[in-house]
Amino acid sequence: MNEPVTSLIPLPRAVSGSAGSFRLETTTSLSADPGAEAVSGWLRAALGPATGYPLPPGEGGIRMRLDPGLPPEGYLLDVTPAGVHIAGGSAAGVFYGAQTLRQLLPPAALRRAAISAGPWEIPAQRVTDEPRFAWRGVLLDVARHFMPVSDVLRFIDLAAFHKLNVLHLHLTDDQGWRIEVPGLPRLTEIGSWRSTSMLGSRGHERYDGRPHGGYYTTTDLREIVAFAAARHITVVPEVDMPGHMQAAIAAYPELGNGFAGPVRSAWGISEHVLNVGPEALDFCRAVLDHVCGVFPGELVGIGGDECPTTEWRDSPSARERIRAEGLAGPHELQPWFTARLAEHLAIRGRRLFGWDEILAGGAPPGAVVAAWRGREPTTHAVRAGHQVVACPDIAVYLDYRQSDDPGEPTPVGTRLALADVFAFDPVPDGLSESEAALVLGGQANVWTEHLESARRVDYQAFPRLCAFAETVWGPPGRDFAGFSARLPAHLARLDALGVGYRPLTGPRPWDARPDAPGHPRDLAGRLAELHEMTAGLRRVAT
Repeated sequence: MNEPVTSLIPLPRAVSGSAGSFRLETTTSLSADPGAEAVSGWLRAALGPATGYPLPPGEGGIRMRLDPGLPPEGYLLDVTPAGVHIAGGSAAGVFYGAQTLRQLLPPAALRRAAISAGPWEIPAQRVTDEPRFAWRGVLLDVARHFMPVSDVLRFIDLAAFHKLNVLHLHLTDDQGWRIEVPGLPRLTEIGSWRSTSMLGSRGHERYDGRPHGGYYTTTDLREIVAFAAARHITVVPEVDMPGHMQAAIAAYPELGNGFAGPVRSAWGISEHVLNVGPEALDFCRAVLDHVCGVFPGELVGIGGDECPTTEWRDSPSARERIRAEGLAGPHELQPWFTARLAEHLAIRGRRLFGWDEILAGGAPPGAVVAAWRGREPTTHAVRAGHQVVACPDIAVYLDYRQSDDPGEPTPVGTRLALADVFAFDPVPDGLSESEAALVLGGQANVWTEHLESARRVDYQAFPRLCAFAETVWGPPGRDFAGFSARLPAHLARLDALGVGYRPLTGPRPWDARPDAPGHPRDLAGRLAELHEMTAGLRRVAT
């Protein structure tokens, strides 16, 4: 009897070995029952370039089917010398079984061209698996540094390989607007580029002197959505409102509160926010209408984070809005504004998705909260009756530094080693069973202020994203020693996929960014800061 392969990531629930192995041959066929045909086509395209095998339709070889008795995203993978059988509770389950099959093949099978004649053998075994959480997400920030469509598609492929199923696409910010919107041409003519970019943490006041820009056409976005859907990933778009809008205001100054200037080139938070007049609301509704027409998912992100009220305190239109709506002051404008966006999305059959700042003043009914300011907001969100996606910066912000090594490129934030990410659990201690059920899952966030290319994204994301994938797929009890033992075999797969991950031994000389210095933080200091930032949530709770 063979020992079951134990190098899979994320680790399946149950793996048992049996005698022999299955050999992929030039004559191997691939068949799929109704409902699994799209997955069989994807697998054929994935394996063909490296193996040179066409995997034509036919009985025997590899067979895929739906099994309604399995969990929706669960699968059964049965490998015997006679063939491979993949059953899934849905097409998504079949797809995850097919991804496990790819991991069981030699790493050369993951290449994009044939470098080996095989043999392509899979040890006989039976794998039974299903995810713990329905939301296994990763955020990609394409606003701070634009990523071409090809890089986004590659990132989606890598996320899918790790059985993640949500891509939160951060499309706009103070430093760049990345989507075209019909009737608003200046958003891309002006808002999609900046004259220079900050080098390193903002405290150093260094700039590179190079223009940076780019945007996605509607056709580009539809391609991203379709590519992701074929890999059972839902793309959740985010257009930040009413803060983080300096790029839009640079394009259309009438949307702001008197600011007439360029797209922001510094990192950090701009005080230049949308006004709360009818024109700004109409602008937001037009943007959301377009976004809803491109992205078919139920949730639409409106950000809602880090919105200073400085300009509203001095704005005649803000004072008029406060008076007309009977609000207590500028601090109540954002909840009022967010509620109007939620109402508009509801007309389109969508729900609002926002950062945990939307809890202040009461998040709209049905809103889903992305809890990022430490672990406390997850608890506050579920106790207010909201579904929540846990993504605390101190656990899953993959732009944060990975060690204290001075060679880490642009070291910012608290130290998040591989073990720290692996230890993350989306469900905080102390929740009741009904409260825990409101935690949809977890999300790792890849912010790109300091990640100017796909190469730098690779370095920051991997292998920490591998550890994260296991935390949101597997059961609560996990073994980091076991994960560490499995990881080297998985890194060989990342090598075959062309991923420029951070070596386990630490940064190499060429990984350093001495021209872009960082600003490391200690955990105790950051926790104290987060406690202060979320004080308003505790006051509401009491």
